[in-house]
Amino acid sequence: MIDIRRSEERGHFDHGWLETYHTFSFDRYFDPRFTGFRSLRVINEDRIQPGAEFPTHPHRDMEIITYLLEGELAHEDSMLNGSTIRPGEVQRMTAGSGVTHSERNSSSNSTTHLLQIWLYPESRGLTPSYEQKVFPEEDKLGRWCLIAAPDGRAGAVAINQDALLYAAVLNTTDKLDKEIERGRYAWLQIIAGTVDLNGQRLSRGDGAAISNETRLELEARERSEVLLFDLA
Repeated sequence: MIDIRRSEERGHFDHGWLETYHTFSFDRYFDPRFTGFRSLRVINEDRIQPGAEFPTHPHRDMEIITYLLEGELAHEDSMLNGSTIRPGEVQRMTAGSGVTHSERNSSSNSTTHLLQIWLYPESRGLTPSYEQKVFPEEDKLGRWCLIAAPDGRAGAVAINQDALLYAAVLNTTDKLDKEIERGRYAWLQIIAGTVDLNGQRLSRGDGAAISNETRLELEARERSEVLLFDLA
């Protein structure tokens, strides 16, 4: 079964300094039908204006993945990490027993565009930790590139959950398949472009909850970028 979450149905707020879309219930947006999917809790698509920031704020007991699409994002946290994330880079932060951090668009003239993803961890009270890695576009072109995994296999960032996160970039008419083990679930998020998933059309910002499917067949109708979550 494939249950499509259309882009225009997402929660949407424009705060001036921040325009954000919420695939699942988040902050002031609540929809009882969309409070997460399996261990996947949040997919927020954010556009942050030049010089704007999320001031220092706390998190706990969540695996947080930031996927940069455009611009740059400066990060500082209570673990004494300070870094700038750019397109092609993925940041993973285990909030665990508690962490504070800030995020800022350090550019004076360019908007920062990103996806922030939260997954529930396998257990509470984990030791907070941080990781950042580069995944070049050529590693994603026409194939699944593993960017997050519980054991950090194949150079992925390591998350504390039975979940695998893949990224792929497809040119027009490219096809890509994926086997899903019986008893597992998947979520497909369309970052850019238009694709057909098992014959169903999905466009930028759309998501799809996938259950009781053992094979996914993806075909790009234009140049597209997608994320695929393989979930317990």
